[in-house]
Amino acid sequence: MYVDSPDLALLDRAIVRVLPAVPKPVVRRISSRYIAGTALADACRVVSELNAAGKAATVDVLGEEIANAGEAARITKAYVDALEAIERNGLDANVSVKLTGLGLDLDLDLARRNLTEIVEAAAARGNFVRIDMEDSTTVDDTLALYRELRAAGRDNVGVVLQARLHRTIDDVRALAELGPSVRLCKGIYLEPSSIAHTDYEEIRAAFVRALDELLRSGAYVGIATHDTFLLEHAKRLLREHDRTPDRYEFQMLLGVRPELGDALVREGHRLRIYVPFGTHWYEYSLRRLQENPKIAGYVAADTLGRFLPRRPS
Repeated sequence: MYVDSPDLALLDRAIVRVLPAVPKPVVRRISSRYIAGTALADACRVVSELNAAGKAATVDVLGEEIANAGEAARITKAYVDALEAIERNGLDANVSVKLTGLGLDLDLDLARRNLTEIVEAAAARGNFVRIDMEDSTTVDDTLALYRELRAAGRDNVGVVLQARLHRTIDDVRALAELGPSVRLCKGIYLEPSSIAHTDYEEIRAAFVRALDELLRSGAYVGIATHDTFLLEHAKRLLREHDRTPDRYEFQMLLGVRPELGDALVREGHRLRIYVPFGTHWYEYSLRRLQENPKIAGYVAADTLGRFLPRRPS
């Protein structure tokens, strides 16, 4: 099992600081492994390849924190088009949406209408929508909209909880009555210590506690991590709770530590890969790498190969 190194953490942060100075074509070349492409056809091609390797997918249309209702409408249509393409091509995939991309920062009702349109389009095709979780300012609205959809009889929708937030265990317990589908992740947004764990080991411990609580509650869980330490603890908890493979899945990002995903598939676990696509690839690349310096380190290590040390989990 790999362990973190303070020196490597410093290197990760140093990489992040120079990212805006890296020429755009270089960023695109680096990020091509982690983003399917700019067009829906690119996403379908990647999903088809993943399916052939025994992996499911969730498709994400890049674009969040949009500036006007027209942009939100375009992203909404892109999701409906993606659901149509998934059905047409017989792909094993669903979609993940960010509410800021659907207009949450502009107007709650706008985001509600756009989200409902996507969820209904998915329901008509026997598909599923995962509502991504963003920074702490969006949590209440995200959970409220999720509850509204479930109250309206929409069972083809799930949500995401971030282990690093202090509130997460309470959120797990509050959602338990719904028998929810929950993706659990560490959380990439940097939050103040007053509302979130900031120490790495504390975040790991919070992830294990939240996963245990989700399994106890009967929720379907998407276990989203590339951390070998957490993967082993997750397998232990799945055994302790007698979870069969149809009642959970592991989830990973496209292109990040694929050897871990391959091992999970060989062991008989269901694995879903997060597949982003769209024209906002540059903004996505910079934002994701800046929000999570460790991923920046993975990217740099993959790109520079032998010139950088192997990444820890």
